[in-house]
Amino acid sequence: MAEDRAERDLYERIRAGDKTACSECIELHAPGVYRVALRILGDPVEAEDVMQETFSSAFSGIDSFEWRSGMTTWLYRIASNAALMRLRGRKPVAFSIDEDNGPAELEPPAQLFDWCCLPEQDLETSEAHDQIEAAIARLPENLRVVFVMREMEGLSTDETAETLGLSAENVKVRLHRARLALRESLSGYFTELAAKRRVDHES
Repeated sequence: MAEDRAERDLYERIRAGDKTACSECIELHAPGVYRVALRILGDPVEAEDVMQETFSSAFSGIDSFEWRSGMTTWLYRIASNAALMRLRGRKPVAFSIDEDNGPAELEPPAQLFDWCCLPEQDLETSEAHDQIEAAIARLPENLRVVFVMREMEGLSTDETAETLGLSAENVKVRLHRARLALRESLSGYFTELAAKRRVDHES
């Protein structure tokens, strides 16, 4: 594939010490790396630091890059590890990315409002966006990082597993838990939003 050849060419140029190739890599991948760091950390300054650290580590360790996965997956792995290390530095006790949270089968959330029935414009407001981002930030870190990779960055299950050093089955379990937790966390807000829409429609 042309995309694979272009990525391989970029890698070879970086490995050869081509500064232009390094700049191209940063321009191509910086937005995604920053988003991952920001959604894990919730702090723009720290996310910026992680982004810089990610590319510095990647370029200095370019010879360790293996072609089992693409460059995006490799950079996300470096970024997520760096972000999680910072999170763990904030708290005396933190979840490990490898830590299991109990059985795969969970009880249904206490509130079960399915906001898929809301008009699309209700989900695209800045208020809804802020509510969703805040709910993601409240997820335990080992669920949050899986949700960010799969749902926000669009990595496949296998790519997410490769990025985070998990099994594909573990990724699926954690993604399921994250979705249930978000559904419960956001149900109150979207229930009120739907009720308000009904009142406005009837008045």
